Amino acid sequence: MRVERIARNKVRIFISYEDLEKRGIDRNELWKNGRKVQELFWDMMETAYEQTGFEIVGPVSIEAFTMPTEGVVVIVTRVPALPMHHHPEAADEEEDFDEEDDYSLSDDADAGTSLSLFELTPVFRFDDMENAIRAAHALIADPPVSTVYKYQGIYYVVVEENELTREEFEFVAAVLLEYGETTSMTDAFLFEYADLLLDGNGLGQLAEIFPLR
Repeated sequence: MRVERIARNKVRIFISYEDLEKRGIDRNELWKNGRKVQELFWDMMETAYEQTGFEIVGPVSIEAFTMPTEGVVVIVTRVPALPMHHHPEAADEEEDFDEEDDYSLSDDADAGTSLSLFELTPVFRFDDMENAIRAAHALIADPPVSTVYKYQGIYYVVVEENELTREEFEFVAAVLLEYGETTSMTDAFLFEYADLLLDGNGLGQLAEIFPLR
């Protein structure tokens, strides 16, 4: 597996067919998004973070291109979803960067084979319960569908973005970011390994259980 960061918000990953065989993945399985493919994706993201510092925050777009003999090229791009300060100059620089380093497939590559947009459920991190409680109370009037986990002493809130309009999510995210921060931790990992504290209406329940002092 080779990882190359080609922009601030984009990495290119090459996986050989030999790598796939070692993982027990047939090349045709790549488009079925099964468990092995999901595990491969998270391994890729971990490698990308370790080698280039590329971190997933919010939704991403994934493009995968197969080459007849070499392997698979996967391009992962972060899609803006959280409120952030935008600097036009930075955007122009990034666009130039992308154009200079644009990826083109060889003539015999299967350019028509690609994965559709894949979104990760937003996860917010709180280093202590008090901050999570304050965030919950800030949203008590209309709490979003959310789940609260605890893992290694850290509290995580998973927000179901698809239950909100874009404007609603941006408001919720802005409030949560006042008390916590975004994280590369995923809801799939938390579901598997973390302690589930509150489900469904997690933030709403958190505010009800722990009144502000």
